[in-house]
Amino acid sequence: MSFRITPLTDPAHGAHSRRLAWLASDADSIPVGTAFLRLFDGGQEHLAELTLHVHPVERRKGVGSQLLDTAVAAARGNARRCVSAQAQAGSPGDHFLPAHGFRKVLTLRFARLPLADVDVSALAEVIERPHPGYRLASWQGTVPDALAQTFAASRRAMDDMPMDDTDYGTVAWDVDRVRAAAKAVEQRGDQLHTVVAIDTCDGSIAGFTELVVPGDGTGDGQHYGTGVLPEHRGHGLGLWMKAESIRHAHGRYPGLGGLLTDTADSNMHMRHISDSLGYVPTHTTLQYQLDL
Repeated sequence: MSFRITPLTDPAHGAHSRRLAWLASDADSIPVGTAFLRLFDGGQEHLAELTLHVHPVERRKGVGSQLLDTAVAAARGNARRCVSAQAQAGSPGDHFLPAHGFRKVLTLRFARLPLADVDVSALAEVIERPHPGYRLASWQGTVPDALAQTFAASRRAMDDMPMDDTDYGTVAWDVDRVRAAAKAVEQRGDQLHTVVAIDTCDGSIAGFTELVVPGDGTGDGQHYGTGVLPEHRGHGLGLWMKAESIRHAHGRYPGLGGLLTDTADSNMHMRHISDSLGYVPTHTTLQYQLDL
């Protein structure tokens, strides 16, 4: 069966990426599927990220294959060397992607912390434990000017995060990029809260953790990333910062149900931190990659 693939104008362009979009429709012009392809820059010019959806009733009719062919052609036309996509384990996408040449490159484990179950006193013990040479600081929204340069420099803490076989590249961060990321969260109506560990010797940021909370303070918050610079590892800073982030969310957002986190299966250190803080596993997502 043949379907019409229509390119769409997508306004969801970021400061360091742009997105292409297509709509699949049947002979009666009824939409049956969509595909989005995000093209990155700033150290990831080789990468395109695919999001593809087909209405359940229309699956196994070739809609997904046509959308995929269109998106892959666009990736090649934009000089990308690989296309990545995610699918929940056991889902239709988990079967579709390897059947179309994608290989599994990363397993992500998702977990949730119900805020109603948080032991505030135990959390306080973790936070108040001495960390000689370091202090915690935090802010809401965009990084304060006084910390902007060192915060941008601290983002290299994520450069060596476990990504298994993913051709992820190295994201190039500067002050403009960290401010643009915070602005994007604000523009969609959410709230970004950042906790950092500061080296008291020179005032530089040694590590950070970010949490995004829905604008109305309900539902679930989402951890965006936790990283400690290599030269500051081994002092328990990751656990310390994440515990402080939980305490902030618990105290400031009484309507918030929980906090979500995702961690590479091979990242045993971060998995241990989440387990020790009470996060409960929810599901597994697989990252696939098509090499062009």
